[in-house]
Amino acid sequence: MVAVKDLNERSREILRHIVEAYLETGDPVGSRFLSRTMPMSLSAASIRNVMSDLETLGLLFSPHTSAGRVPTDMGLRLFVDGLLEVGDLSDEERISIEAQVAGTERDVENVLDEATRLLSGLANAAGFVVAPTHDDALKHIEFVPIDAERALVVIVTEGGGVENRVIEMPKGLTPSALSEATNYLNAHLRGRTLEESKSFLAREVEKQRAELNALTAKVIEAGLATWSGGRASNDDPLAKSLIVRGRSHLLEDLHALDDLERIRHLFDALENKRDLIQLLDLAESADGVRIFIGSENKLFSMSGSSLIVSPYMDADEHVVGVLGVIGPTRLNYARVIPMVDYTAKLVSRLIK
Repeated sequence: MVAVKDLNERSREILRHIVEAYLETGDPVGSRFLSRTMPMSLSAASIRNVMSDLETLGLLFSPHTSAGRVPTDMGLRLFVDGLLEVGDLSDEERISIEAQVAGTERDVENVLDEATRLLSGLANAAGFVVAPTHDDALKHIEFVPIDAERALVVIVTEGGGVENRVIEMPKGLTPSALSEATNYLNAHLRGRTLEESKSFLAREVEKQRAELNALTAKVIEAGLATWSGGRASNDDPLAKSLIVRGRSHLLEDLHALDDLERIRHLFDALENKRDLIQLLDLAESADGVRIFIGSENKLFSMSGSSLIVSPYMDADEHVVGVLGVIGPTRLNYARVIPMVDYTAKLVSRLIK
């Protein structure tokens, strides 16, 4: 994927002006318009050459022959991540938002309803909120990959609540591992809260660690295998590796082979449960404004829409829900992002 650092200054400025003009008007942007409005002194022909390069990189496309260009989802993502200058809300805007949301009765449902109405009106888009449900028992949990570094956690509770949280993926965790985590959690953790689920997994780790210790002691004492590497610890029971000696002798002892196979499975199980506990920890601690653009918005599968969300917290700083807006990809990101962020922080303060 193209990054801002991969573009020279001229390309960055042209992309910035195209995206800003598109977000304002929704119309394709042509080279003649840019040559008149950009601070750089560039001819329309020079701008067209840069636009062609940006199109080759997948950042722009032309909706019609001989028309101007509009940004692709990738172009919008690059703009939002590297070129967008997000301003802050003015004091007047903060006061207005607080008066509207905090002016309601302090019932949580009313606060959330007013926050949704407010965001919808200010952003000229659909506002939404996912209500607090973190104490409810789990009915279903799913991890949806967004990219190599992030995943969306969809949590459905027995009470019918739904929470959606974005987490940073543990390094090295593959999409297939996420799928396995989803299957395991739904098979074993239904009816438990997130906190109870983590406790259950921790107990399973301890049981399997004890079984692993007993088995390894047995095969080491029998002289069939030896450990290599540093000592294992409670934090990392997989710090050591098992080196098998005398393979020909092992072939004569089926019980020894069975033991070594069980050790291998226990190693795998401990590794998987450690990943699961880490995923659940991340699901509980996800924070910050998140932005999904176009095809990145897999939860709603809305082509041509953007989702800007931020979590809100309870008095214990636990994520209990998310709020934000859904609208066309040409949302006014510079304005909407600080609105969503401030509203989420305000809601967190009020429901505490």
